[in-house]
Amino acid sequence: MILLKTPGKTRWGGAFKRFSHRHDDIISVENLLEAWKEFIRGKRGKRDVQEFQLHLMDNIFSLHEDLKNKTYKHSTYKHFKISDPKPRDIHKASVRDRLLHHAIYRILYPYFDKKFIADSYSCRINKGTHRALKRFNHFAGKVSKNNTKQCWILKCDIRKFFASIDHNSLRYIIMNYVEDENVIWLLTQIIDSFETAPGTLRHTQDKKGLPLGNLTSQLLVNIYMNEFDQFVKRELKFKYYIRYADDFVILSHDRNALIENVRYIERFLKGRLKLELHPDKVFIKTLSSGVDFLGWVHFPHHRVLRTTTKRRMLKNLALGGSTAKCASYLGMLKHGNTYKIIKKL
Repeated sequence: MILLKTPGKTRWGGAFKRFSHRHDDIISVENLLEAWKEFIRGKRGKRDVQEFQLHLMDNIFSLHEDLKNKTYKHSTYKHFKISDPKPRDIHKASVRDRLLHHAIYRILYPYFDKKFIADSYSCRINKGTHRALKRFNHFAGKVSKNNTKQCWILKCDIRKFFASIDHNSLRYIIMNYVEDENVIWLLTQIIDSFETAPGTLRHTQDKKGLPLGNLTSQLLVNIYMNEFDQFVKRELKFKYYIRYADDFVILSHDRNALIENVRYIERFLKGRLKLELHPDKVFIKTLSSGVDFLGWVHFPHHRVLRTTTKRRMLKNLALGGSTAKCASYLGMLKHGNTYKIIKKL
């Protein structure tokens, strides 16, 4: 399924500049060295990083040659679980592979970031949760005419987001931006290095899933979801739309318009991207009744911390939180109405 039908032209209309960097730009020794400088920040104490650095230039030249000759094979992932706060499966690649991820990311990100809509806030430079929350408040004020009109909000969550990314669909999307077949080959090595249920799927084109631990995964899911972002903005014509990873909201004064378009949203996600909305996390509410988005419950004149987040934070501190952790919590709490919680801290 090719989403961008004409080379050099988006499916939404209008020509665009294709990705101009070649395979050699990504795999060059110079780019690998620059990627190493970025990768090593905050990791110098890690044993696997130290072992790789002992023979740094030999390792970089070896990686370069494997990539140049197309003999490179991504190694297996180390799997572990974290609670963030819900259980999550993290898959960690080897130092060699993570170095390549950085090399790819630093070349591809500047190009693709320009293609994304302004109101996509996950894993992007100068974006993040705080800016998304600020934008939410701005949109709420616009739609409600400074809290004089009713503001309706459609809030949705995609089910098993990272685990459901379809490899074949992702490749086709990328192919309509990237012309160099060698770059496609390289990205295919990264995309196909992981699958949600290895050994259980019949065909290569049925592979699904990206690992949470990869830097490249952050960019790839934004490339994937940009198709949906453009659909909401250009075809459904919703002006007040915000997405952060798999969470998104649409604000409108028209409740019926939101209800009517849920089916089109579901149809696009399933048909084009092979994704599904979480059935228990789709709702339409008024701002005045409180809308839970990105860890905060939003109201017309204030926002409060989600109850589960507050309880978890207080529990962690009661068990002996560090000064740094306490300072981090205080920094977060400054973004909402949390006077009573701050007093407890």
